Amino acid sequence: MSRRKAKREGRSRRRPGPPGDPRPTEPHHESLGSRLNWLRAGVLGANDGIVSTAGLVVGVAGATASATAVLVAGVAGMFSGALSMALGEYVSVSTQRDTERAALARERRELEEDPGAELEELAGLYRDRGLDADLARRVAEQLTARDALRAHAEVELRLDSDELTDPWQAALASFLSFLAGALVPLLLITLSPADWRVGTTVAAVTAAVALLGAVSARLGGAAPLRAALRCVVGGLLAMAVTFAIGTAVGGAAGA
Repeated sequence: MSRRKAKREGRSRRRPGPPGDPRPTEPHHESLGSRLNWLRAGVLGANDGIVSTAGLVVGVAGATASATAVLVAGVAGMFSGALSMALGEYVSVSTQRDTERAALARERRELEEDPGAELEELAGLYRDRGLDADLARRVAEQLTARDALRAHAEVELRLDSDELTDPWQAALASFLSFLAGALVPLLLITLSPADWRVGTTVAAVTAAVALLGAVSARLGGAAPLRAALRCVVGGLLAMAVTFAIGTAVGGAAGA
């Protein structure tokens, strides 16, 4: 069995809980924190899509009663915002990945040039984590014999040398989450009757951002009510400002 295959299978195993535990098995994945970060980023991307698109279409609706103008502006804003977020995420994560690769290359070079010093450094890191000197030395020796670079990457650099960040995955996640969020105000404002258009959109956007704020807070271990309230206040403020600007500009332009 290859080391990579064994690594994947090892991460998919579940560890039994204590007797009487209502959760008899509990997943233990090294990348759990990373997955939560991706999920949180997706939630925040959807929130951005909702708020920015809602502000745009409500502002246009304040300037003109034309459903076509609102639809065109909303679709253009939805895709331009999604593409902008995807590009920004790709550039940002690419920079992070380059930094991770550079750190791994430097660590690999140090291991080749002075393996003895690197072994001592690894043992010292385990001593700093609370192991006694003899145990820290044995752990460092065993991990070094198995995969020295991986051992140093995990303890010293806090990196998984086999699972570096993926800029394409980050860009796609941002693009799709933004689109999903933007569809909420766009569909509501274009499908609602003219007299109810703005009110329906504001109500739906308020509920949606409150839900996303609460979910994001839960993922981060924070208070969901406070986070939901912040998102609601921010969303309502954005729509109020853009509606006022749209109404003023539309009136001045005679739209």
